Amino acid sequence: MKIIDLKGNFDRVYLLYFSRMFHFAKEYVIQDEDAENIVQDVFLMLWEKKDQIRIDTNLAGYLFTLTKYKSLDFLRHKVIQEEFVSEYVLKLQALEQMNYSFSTDAELQLIIDRAIGKLPDKCKDIFIKSRIEGKKYREIAEELQISVKTVENQMVIALKKLREELKEYLPLLLFLIS
Repeated sequence: MKIIDLKGNFDRVYLLYFSRMFHFAKEYVIQDEDAENIVQDVFLMLWEKKDQIRIDTNLAGYLFTLTKYKSLDFLRHKVIQEEFVSEYVLKLQALEQMNYSFSTDAELQLIIDRAIGKLPDKCKDIFIKSRIEGKKYREIAEELQISVKTVENQMVIALKKLREELKEYLPLLLFLIS
């Protein structure tokens, strides 16, 4: 098995393999510039560690493996970056769609009251007793002669419907109550 000494052969290894590694990386990362950066990183790492690295396997296989892992790192980073960008695109779209301005608290209260008014009667009654009058679920259950579990279920329904009805106002509502 031949051990390759990179100290004296680096220029030759670079000239012999750069093009092949570039085309290999480009198959996966698409952009020429990205593929070139990846392969340059591989050769930079080789240069920086030329005194420490002992390649006792196939040099081409070693370089392809390094390029593969650098390409994988690049693609993983791209995926995270794209998710980050798409999250901000969604936030941007949400802000652009926010089409309201309130001149008074009364206007906002009217929007909330309308949303509560759209709840089914039982849900509305339980929601008002709980969130507006401040009663505990047990008190509501006793007053309406229903189980506590029914009160809990009706509150879940009410909150879900209100969240849906007020979804475009939620960022503003959260800001106002915090």
